[in-house]
Amino acid sequence: MITRYALFEGKVKEGQTEAFRAAVLENILPKWKAFPGALDVRVTFADARDEGAPEIPMILAINYPDIATVEAALASPARTAAKAATEEVLARFFDGRIHHHVTQANEFPL
Repeated sequence: MITRYALFEGKVKEGQTEAFRAAVLENILPKWKAFPGALDVRVTFADARDEGAPEIPMILAINYPDIATVEAALASPARTAAKAATEEVLARFFDGRIHHHVTQANEFPL
């Protein structure tokens, strides 16, 4: 299985944490779940980081069965919609950047 991570590195604007979370769940997550071939899409919010650690307030992870499915999803019209929703939410609530990471996941069903 292939997992593609988007790490949101930076800070949610002051006083906007709950609004950011709601916008992610209502506007960003459904768009990424529409990706063709996605097995699982999940978001993890991090409230506190160790002193001196990079700030990563959110991780978006999408699982795919194989790299060909990842490539097809990234070439699909669903990507345009997902990127637009993400950029709109980030512009309103977030100061930072997104770092993408693709890895072969060691996740096996029990």
